[in-house]
Amino acid sequence: MKLVRKDLEKDNAGQVTLIPEEPEDMWHTYNLLQVGDSLRASTIRKVQTESSTGSVGSNRIRTTLTLCVEAIDFDSQACQLRVKGTNIQENEYVKMGAYHTIELEPNRQFTLAKKQWDSVVLERIEQACDPAWSADVAAVVMQEGLAHVCLVTPSMTLTRAKVEVNIPRKRKGNCSQHDRALERFYEQVVQAIQRHINFEVVKCVLVASPGFVREQFCDYMFQQAVKTDNKLLLENRSKFLQVHSSSGHKYALKEALCDPAVTSRLSDTKAAGEVKALDDFYKMLQHEPDRAFYGLKHVEKANEAMAIDTLLISDELFRHQDVATRARYVKLVDSVRENMGTVRIFSSLHVSGEQLGQLTGVAAILRFPVAELSDQEDESSSEED
Repeated sequence: MKLVRKDLEKDNAGQVTLIPEEPEDMWHTYNLLQVGDSLRASTIRKVQTESSTGSVGSNRIRTTLTLCVEAIDFDSQACQLRVKGTNIQENEYVKMGAYHTIELEPNRQFTLAKKQWDSVVLERIEQACDPAWSADVAAVVMQEGLAHVCLVTPSMTLTRAKVEVNIPRKRKGNCSQHDRALERFYEQVVQAIQRHINFEVVKCVLVASPGFVREQFCDYMFQQAVKTDNKLLLENRSKFLQVHSSSGHKYALKEALCDPAVTSRLSDTKAAGEVKALDDFYKMLQHEPDRAFYGLKHVEKANEAMAIDTLLISDELFRHQDVATRARYVKLVDSVRENMGTVRIFSSLHVSGEQLGQLTGVAAILRFPVAELSDQEDESSSEED
């Protein structure tokens, strides 16, 4: 993302002009937009024209509109963003108050104005415009007959291909059908890797599976690469890293990202940091439950006691349409930072973010045990009974 201009007043009202450069920037833009914001961008409008003879025709004309945002639609797989709203600025082709849908596109600038730019939104702009955040990882999560080829960017996990091949069981004295099907499966996975992974950007390709599937697959892939003189795979051989996972399903990617060998290789990526923080939370919940809280009320109580060491919060909560609720989450983030705590904002499109979402989307690892809250609740519930 490229920041063209930033004009903010003392009360944090103002506007920002940005140019999205990659598909992932559309996800950042989706998280910046809120209902009630003002969006100015170039768009195409179908305009009816009447000639001197009275015949009516229609032309598609490119014009710049300023909309008051009413609805935002994001397609996470295609990374497309459509914004619907009413026109709030005089325009030659579009009447004031008329509805229009702008489709934001990469490499086309837009200006976003808000009455209040809070700390979470401003931090996201900083992250989106910082090139160090794009240390990318690819992953192939597989088991016999099933494989997912995924791209793990700092903000999302995208499934680029799903390969499914029915593999018959080995029969006594005859394994040819099984072996042929397995070879066909491996070949399709290799093709998916070559089609969907850009080795110029990707720094590491995780190959995760239960048992020996990953070793057999990598042996097959590089043997074929030598036979066919496939320079793309041979030159990038060092980027492939084999790790264990319990299955070939997408959720097993979290286990692969937790592997110590992977963590050291991906130490500079946001994805690894999120996975480690969530892993630390689960460990704390298991061994010292008084130092692991989740749910907004519990976390707010812990924050009042200045007990939060690490706050884990999903970016989905900041897209809440109710301004007061959103402000409550922003206040919590700011307060934890003021008390020298660490804040990790998880992407809801990441595997780790999906898991945090199952824990209400907000959780905290505490500096010291806070047992009073659960005791108070027990007392109040017994009184109610």
